[in-house]
Amino acid sequence: MRLRLCLAALSLLFAVPAEARVVITFWSHELGNSFPHAFFTLRGVPDAGGAAVDTNYGFTAKSLTPAILMGTVAGRFDVAKPSYINGSDAQFSVELTDRQYNDVLALIAAWDAKTGNSRYNLNTRNCVHFVQEAARRAGLVQVEFPRLMKKPRSYLKAVAAANPGAVIPVGMHGKAYLATLAPITPAAPVAIVTPAPAP
Repeated sequence: MRLRLCLAALSLLFAVPAEARVVITFWSHELGNSFPHAFFTLRGVPDAGGAAVDTNYGFTAKSLTPAILMGTVAGRFDVAKPSYINGSDAQFSVELTDRQYNDVLALIAAWDAKTGNSRYNLNTRNCVHFVQEAARRAGLVQVEFPRLMKKPRSYLKAVAAANPGAVIPVGMHGKAYLATLAPITPAAPVAIVTPAPAP
């Protein structure tokens, strides 16, 4: 029994990325009190130093009304609360270089209502499209799965399977995954940078 526990602990040690640099983790949230959703967390410290980051971003419609079925509506960032993350699933992680991290920050700026274009379209610019572009900027090559763009969990699993060696598989429920992470001190919110052209 002790041997099994030790092996389980070692498997978690190798599955969960060390956070000496910024790590982006991709998450899915299935049906419950809300619609299926995809989002990502940013956690760690840039290689160049500076403030630590521990935050998350998802993209959604500003108002969940029947209008989202008709076409383009106003969108907004959805920063998930701890309870929501606990009930979500961490699918995989990628360790970011500082250049990739800055590219992800530029993506955030490009989709922000104050600094970019925050339009939301269920068919062409939803939460899965947002994490798709984040995955691309994180260095993943195969991120195109057109039939899965309304299926967050299936999409992220497909990306993980299509990019072996480039991702760190996690496949854990949120509460269990978060329990494996060491605290980051001090944590700071992400600064919005000059927007890049929207994809």
